[in-house]
Amino acid sequence: MNKLSKYSPIRGLGGMGFIKVASAIPSLRVADCDYNAQKVKDLIVKADGEGVEIVCFPELSITSYSCADLFFQKQLLDNAENALGKLMSETADLAIISLVGMPVRMGNQLFNCAVVFHRGEILAVVPKINLPNNDEFYEKRWFASGAAVSTENITLAGQETFLSANYLFKTDDFSFAVEICEDLWSPVPPSSKLAVNGAEIIFNLSASNELVGKHAYRRQLVEQQSARCHCGYVYASAGYGESTTDLVFSGNAFIAENGKLLAESERFSFEPQLVITEIDVERLRAERLRNSNFSNERDYADCFEVNFSTGKKAAQKQTLTRQINPYPFIPSLEKRDETYNEISSIQVAGLAKRWQHTLIDKLIIGVSGGLDSTLALLICAKTADKLGYDRKRILGVTMPGFGTTDRTYNNARELMKSLGISTLDINIKEACLQHFKDIGHDPEIHDVTYENVQARERTQILMDLANKQNGLVVGTGDLSEMALGWSTYNGDHMSMYAVNSGIPKTLVRHLVNWISEQMDQNSAKILQDILDTPVSPELLPGDEKGEIKQKTEDIIGPYELHDFYLYYFVRFGFTPEKIQFLAKTAFGEKYSCEEIDKWLKLFLKRFFQQQFKRSCTPDGPKIGSVNLSPRGDWRMPSDAIFGEW
Repeated sequence: MNKLSKYSPIRGLGGMGFIKVASAIPSLRVADCDYNAQKVKDLIVKADGEGVEIVCFPELSITSYSCADLFFQKQLLDNAENALGKLMSETADLAIISLVGMPVRMGNQLFNCAVVFHRGEILAVVPKINLPNNDEFYEKRWFASGAAVSTENITLAGQETFLSANYLFKTDDFSFAVEICEDLWSPVPPSSKLAVNGAEIIFNLSASNELVGKHAYRRQLVEQQSARCHCGYVYASAGYGESTTDLVFSGNAFIAENGKLLAESERFSFEPQLVITEIDVERLRAERLRNSNFSNERDYADCFEVNFSTGKKAAQKQTLTRQINPYPFIPSLEKRDETYNEISSIQVAGLAKRWQHTLIDKLIIGVSGGLDSTLALLICAKTADKLGYDRKRILGVTMPGFGTTDRTYNNARELMKSLGISTLDINIKEACLQHFKDIGHDPEIHDVTYENVQARERTQILMDLANKQNGLVVGTGDLSEMALGWSTYNGDHMSMYAVNSGIPKTLVRHLVNWISEQMDQNSAKILQDILDTPVSPELLPGDEKGEIKQKTEDIIGPYELHDFYLYYFVRFGFTPEKIQFLAKTAFGEKYSCEEIDKWLKLFLKRFFQQQFKRSCTPDGPKIGSVNLSPRGDWRMPSDAIFGEW
């Protein structure tokens, strides 16, 4: 890769990998370069004051996009250069990087360009490659394509600089590149090549007119390109003030990250707009690191690298403006029904295949009246219905022990009755007392032995019933319990097919609630009471009122925090410091810093120490991008040291 210049590095927001960017839509006048440059300057100053590191303006923002044959006028081109020179001079003391659009002459050709400048100096000029030539736009009438330009020396606004479509702008902390409007709509956008060569954020200076339905398609293009390239994508399109002789421009601004839209402008606003958010380049790097095909098309010889620094003062504090979703496993409201239907369908399909393949007669499942066994039982019922089997081929077993409360026991019995499955009730107290006697354990000592004897007794019953009834034991444990190792080895840790193994605890709760909405009133009432019951293994006797005393989240911490930690640790490989920062941003009003730190340390400790349980877990269907199956998604040595984490 060719290096054109090198300066000192810069640092992103708080050292956490966040780059604050802005898409700016200024007000403008057609062919009034001084006016337009002044409005651009106003937004640059505002953006810099808000800690923005890079701001992007629309295509041909110095002249306006809709000048048409006025682009042939030397006066307009001279005015544009003079306005650019004045703009750079008046913003030379600002740390922000600016990208503005204007026509640029080189020899006897005119190019539609993005000018990238910083502290009064032009870093490089990027020409548009794909020029539209259709019923709406006739750019080939005025401009030449930058496709044939490798890198050329030009003079612009009194400065010697370079012009090429193959620039990769790079600092020690992040890198970016530029494409212009129609480039994104082409079969192979220039940003695809620039991304595989290292660009983490793509900026698009655009002037895309409005048509009915075009807005949604344009948004999809931005989202899809950011997903395909594992990049941030900042899009700024011309707005109010452009000529409306034949077309109307609405002022579209989008900022996307890896397929997700982070921020957008108000369309058809008559006022200038500055859309600001942060792009997490560490997250993008994690995605690229896991995609072994990402760099297949890399060709360093095609790109010219520009290394530079914004020179921001270290003491300048930036704040995070983007929201961090505290529940990364929970879909948005508009996608709720579609997502939950898909999840349950995956579970049903996995269990149905196992049921048919093994030629077994019954599904055997332990039903405790808790969330996990409830979801697993509901999936068993859905699977029987899908296969056209009698629900009586599902055997639900209640196994009350020393800690079982009337509430959970009755809910389990009533739920099984409402679903119309076969039932069996086996009290495990006598068997456990005999086992205590056999191994010499005092039943008054309520330690881990006391608890695990009960868990293993239940598993033994289920496994032996499966042998007796030609059945298959359906596991109920979830992804969060796997992450924390919150299970008894060879107890509830083991089954013959684990339908919940890909679903974290927070999602289990939402799925049960969603299914309850589709059931009869009596069943829904039972499910709602199950949802209101504290999460507990019920392995210790209840309190004096016979209510649950052993509450899981009092012991190991809130599952919503652990699921948050799990997502960012496994999905992106973030450091504890980054996860801590995100958690405090997401949960700052709900949990104290001390609580977040405490439970994060516990999560990391248990995640490492309990890997040996995950190394021999039963089969189960993968549901989302985070999974802990030792056969595919998570392969980790059981004796890895967690101290460094």
